[in-house]
Amino acid sequence: MRQRPPPPGVRVRTAPAGASSATGPGFVAGVDEAGRGPLAGPVVVAAVVFDPCRPRINGLDDSKALTAARRAGLYERIVERALAWHVAVIGVEEIDRINIYHATMLGMRQVIEAVAHVAGTARIDGNAIPADLPCAAEAWVGGDARDRSIMAASILAKVTRDRAMIALHAEYPRYGFGGHKGYGTPAHLAALRAHGPCPQHRRSFAPVRDAAPTGLSSLVRAGAGT
Repeated sequence: MRQRPPPPGVRVRTAPAGASSATGPGFVAGVDEAGRGPLAGPVVVAAVVFDPCRPRINGLDDSKALTAARRAGLYERIVERALAWHVAVIGVEEIDRINIYHATMLGMRQVIEAVAHVAGTARIDGNAIPADLPCAAEAWVGGDARDRSIMAASILAKVTRDRAMIALHAEYPRYGFGGHKGYGTPAHLAALRAHGPCPQHRRSFAPVRDAAPTGLSSLVRAGAGT
C-alpha cells in the first residue's frame, strides 16, 4: 500500500531502526521553543505529551496570542495534567559556541529524549527536525496554532523564558530585560549603545557584536568561523 503523503506544511522523519522498543505507545510529544530571535538570554525549548483519553485543557493557543496572566494560569494546568513534559534551557555561552540554530536543535533533542518513554512521535513547530532523535518526528509549519500539544509546549517555553528574563532584569536593570525580554527593541538597542553588552548578551548576534568593544568584537568574529 502506498503511504499517504503528509498534509501541507508538514515534514516527516520516520523513527530510527529499533526505536519502537524504546519509545512510547503512540502518544505525540508537542515541541516548541521561545527565544530564538532575542539579543540576550537563553533559548528555551519544551515538550508536552497529553493523554488523549483525559479531558482537554480549555483555552490553549499559541503562547504569543495569550496574555502573560493567561499563560501563567495555563502553565500550571499543563504541568499538572500532562502525561509527560520537559523544559530545556540553553544558555548564552552555548548559543554563541554553536550558533542559535544548533542550540535550538540541541534543546529540541534534549526535551524529546526526556519524554520519548511515553511518546512515539515528536511533533515540532517549524520546518526543521533535529538529527538523531529516538522516535519518529514531524515538523509542522505554524504548528503552534494547529496542534494542542505544540500550543502547550509553546506556553511552557514562553513562561519559563519570560521568568528567566525577569530575573536577569533584576541583575542587569539598565537594559530593561523585564520589558522587552531581550528582543531588539529601540530601547534595548539604545541601552546596548550606551552601556555595551552584559554577560547575558549573545555576542554571536550582529547588533551585540557591533556594540561590543572593538577587541571583543574582533575576537567573536574570529571565533565564529572555527
